[in-house]
Amino acid sequence: MTDRNAIIDLRDVHKHYGEFHALKGISMEIAEGEFFSLLGPSGCGKTTLLRSIAGFEDISSGALMLDGADMAGVPPNKRPTNMVFQSYAIFPHLTVGENVAFGLRRKTGLSKSDKARMVDEALEMVGLVGYGARAAHALSGGQRQRVALARALILKPRVLLLDEPLSALDKKLREQMQSELRRLQRQVGITFILVTHDQEEALIMSDRIAVMFEGRIAQLASPQDLYLRPKSRDVAEFIGVMNFFEGGFQTGAAGIEMTAQGLGAARITGDQIMGSGSGTSCAVGIRPESLSILFEGETTSERIAEGVVDDLAYYGDMTYYEVRLDGMDHPLTISMKNRAGRPVLERGVRTRVAWDPRSLVVFS
Repeated sequence: MTDRNAIIDLRDVHKHYGEFHALKGISMEIAEGEFFSLLGPSGCGKTTLLRSIAGFEDISSGALMLDGADMAGVPPNKRPTNMVFQSYAIFPHLTVGENVAFGLRRKTGLSKSDKARMVDEALEMVGLVGYGARAAHALSGGQRQRVALARALILKPRVLLLDEPLSALDKKLREQMQSELRRLQRQVGITFILVTHDQEEALIMSDRIAVMFEGRIAQLASPQDLYLRPKSRDVAEFIGVMNFFEGGFQTGAAGIEMTAQGLGAARITGDQIMGSGSGTSCAVGIRPESLSILFEGETTSERIAEGVVDDLAYYGDMTYYEVRLDGMDHPLTISMKNRAGRPVLERGVRTRVAWDPRSLVVFS
């Protein structure tokens, strides 16, 4: 957990739908002012967990605390949360201003001018100044998403829950809104909890991420720790791309000696080993950007392996190579930044691959 106070505290939370066990002993704390993401494949329980925090689902057992209070039996409208749904739920027959003001309809003691001021402030937060009188049905997808955010933020919740709010946007707009959402969260200073199946989105936006599989939290960590030190092979395979080698390791007086098919032997440190038990058989992982191809005339102080280029994909700024190292029965992926004077290798050519033992992760 961070140094900030916990606004959400989940204690051994379970959720059953008949015989189906959707949430299996979820325990974690989410800090006040944190941008927190629930990440996992479809059906892993992340949306069920988000809806349980919102109060749309009752938990079967355990405790769910919000701002220090037990939420058992507390309806959604009495919780210090608000939710932005995947579909945005914008009313097309209302104006933008009327949509944003919709959440204020049960607020008593607010004058018409107070409501107008609050709507203007909310629209300014999401970059829609002057849009209040526009017809909601004429908005673009990105603008509708901003209206949904403004409608949720106007009630000043302690926690904003986001259920895959960017999934309907095209790639360029999605990337723009990722940046804007992060900026907005820092500006308003409230806790954001994002549900997403997009690993890149979670890494870009989050302070911490809970990776979920089959109703359980597989790992809860910062984006950097998740990427560089995944606790299991499942997490490593889900977060980005990782190359795997058959290998083993043993601990001796000189330290930990690791061997990997295609790479050879190297000394590693204890924090590179995930799990416990025997190291006679294990999987060794390394990210594509931690490998590099040595072009003609280039030298390195790193370890070197040799192989053949099986395939490649050119992306302009990057080239992704599939290289089959000598002694391996499957190719590995290497990402290389393109630059002036550096050629793009052709299929079938032999090449040298440099690697650093410090970049390895061993799953025992």
